[in-house]
Amino acid sequence: MAGKEKGKISDAVIRRLPRYRRCLDGLMKAGVERISSGELSAMIGYTASQIRQDLNNFGGFGQQGYGYNVKSLYERIGEILGLDREYKMVIVGAGNLGSALVNYAKYQKWGFYIVAMFDVLPELIGTSINDTPVYSYTQLDQYLQENKIDIGVICTGKGAAPEVMDKLVAGGVKGIWNFAATDLSAPEGIPLENVHLSDSLNALTYYMLRSNPE
Repeated sequence: MAGKEKGKISDAVIRRLPRYRRCLDGLMKAGVERISSGELSAMIGYTASQIRQDLNNFGGFGQQGYGYNVKSLYERIGEILGLDREYKMVIVGAGNLGSALVNYAKYQKWGFYIVAMFDVLPELIGTSINDTPVYSYTQLDQYLQENKIDIGVICTGKGAAPEVMDKLVAGGVKGIWNFAATDLSAPEGIPLENVHLSDSLNALTYYMLRSNPE
């Protein structure tokens, strides 16, 4: 099991962990068995001190003079992030974005299983997208009552998103991944991630302007 966490961990640290894990995954595939914080720093861009501080929040993973065992650290970070178990997901909104998410093949490899989609459009209801059935939105409440769902994904329009969130919470989901063009606030005890693809694009243009001032 992962080392004991040292108090409340900052959001910034948590958001760096997936990047460490992606890097370690690449190292494993390349046959690398161990790596130092300095070598990780050169690959990722964070300072060696920052990497050590981040990982020390969860206990000591490395050995002085040896560094980190790549496979072990990859697995330990996976445990910290909860990636050593499986999750069932439903997507509300089977339009372009919802369809793109269900067609992304790596979710299942990572332990995330999209088991159903819901929509209001008659032409989508009763179809399947990447072998995932699309049900009527009116069936969402009953489906959640009859099936244990871990994560609800919102891919609807802005106006419908609050109602969808309420239904997902009432249906017992443990977390919400929101792609609607509005920030939602879930009740206490229900983690929620508001995802805005435009934020990343806007950050890119900011750095482009400063890299190419002309």
